[in-house]
Amino acid sequence: MMRSLLAATTLTLVAGTPLVAQVPTTPARPAPGSTVTRAFFDSLATPRVASSTTALEPDAGVAWLDLLQDSVLVGLVTEGVTANRDVRLAQARLREFRAQVGVAKAGYLPELSANAGFARQQTVFGTLGTFGFDAWRATADLAWELDFWGRIRGNVRGASLDVAAEREEHRATVLALVSDIATAYLELRELDAGLAIAERTLATRRQTLALAQRRLAEGVISELDVRQFEAEVASPASRVAEFTRLIAEREHQLSQLLGRVPGPIARGRPLAEVAKAVTVPEQVSAERVAARPDVQRAIHELNAASARAGVARTARLPRVLLSGQYGTQALEASEMFKSSTEIYTIQGGISIPLFTGGRIRNEIAAADARVEQAELRYERAALTAMREVSDALVGVRTARDQVAAQEMQTRALQRAYALAERRYEAGVSSYLELLDAQRGLFNAELGLVQAERAYLVSAVKLVKAVGGSW
Repeated sequence: MMRSLLAATTLTLVAGTPLVAQVPTTPARPAPGSTVTRAFFDSLATPRVASSTTALEPDAGVAWLDLLQDSVLVGLVTEGVTANRDVRLAQARLREFRAQVGVAKAGYLPELSANAGFARQQTVFGTLGTFGFDAWRATADLAWELDFWGRIRGNVRGASLDVAAEREEHRATVLALVSDIATAYLELRELDAGLAIAERTLATRRQTLALAQRRLAEGVISELDVRQFEAEVASPASRVAEFTRLIAEREHQLSQLLGRVPGPIARGRPLAEVAKAVTVPEQVSAERVAARPDVQRAIHELNAASARAGVARTARLPRVLLSGQYGTQALEASEMFKSSTEIYTIQGGISIPLFTGGRIRNEIAAADARVEQAELRYERAALTAMREVSDALVGVRTARDQVAAQEMQTRALQRAYALAERRYEAGVSSYLELLDAQRGLFNAELGLVQAERAYLVSAVKLVKAVGGSW
């Protein structure tokens, strides 16, 4: 399925540009469901001009932790993948589905059972009277269905595809967990940076307030100026309290994701360093998108539904059964297992359904309907994957532009604040000019931290969207 899907059309997703398709001249070998998937992807392929930027290829081996370059985050992710309850639940489900494959494969082999029993019987033979006797019996019974039409093979294939689908579900669970841990960690580092900015701003405004109080004592300024500076001190003080609360909540969230009780979380590189070091490509090949766990799961489910539809059709065909019995039966327990008490039965039979009240016909119709549902779920998964990747690519590009703009604004306001502070100390400008410069710089620094976090989170979303490994 996947080979035919990928050979049918090669798509490239580019930040800010639609899909690009190249249809190969040599057709792919058909596989179950390949006609549907090929037609679906071809219907989405619209020729456009692609960018020349580097693409994220399927064999690039993109790892989240290499992308973010933070050793502390590596440890947190490793701990989370090991201890998180959702991941462990997914692992237990996968073991269940693997066991179901063994259940299905048991149909290939005959069933053998041992039986033993005792019976006290009495019967009447006409005028001869009533006769009673004991019966001691021990047998080994065998039953075997010959799989001429592939019913058992279809069940085994369906169960094997269920395992493959559940394996992708497990991969999706891990993928989502790594994304949640990375996102929460980046938000925590943003809050750390915001708290540092708020504390630094609070200290700066306290110094400005102290200067204003001295100037008031000297009669240089009015009490109104001092009261304005006092009011401005409250803003960063309030943000310090807010950041402290949010940091604790984010640590609690991360602790839950890591499968531990709420507690402190270790920190790694500062957010600004990670944002400057990260490099994200602006193109994604369709093979990478098609390898996403949700798309792969939908493909496996489609093939499993097709296999079970074939099983449903075998119900119209005859079933060939072999059965046998071998053992001993005697009137007394002491007489058992002698050659004179040996019993056996060998039987072969064929069962042909003649009239089932429409049961088989409706079971086939239901199986076909499930195949159609699986096809639609596959198409929905493919469309969702393309939308998420396109959104993530646009998000990376725009977030990077936003970081650049915020850096420029912050540098300009830092210079403006330095000038306003010197002018105020020299008595050249009023307190309003200094207050405006302080407010502008505080907001710009917080905005820069938010933009850096948004850029890194957009990188995380991109790697998650393409189903990257960690």
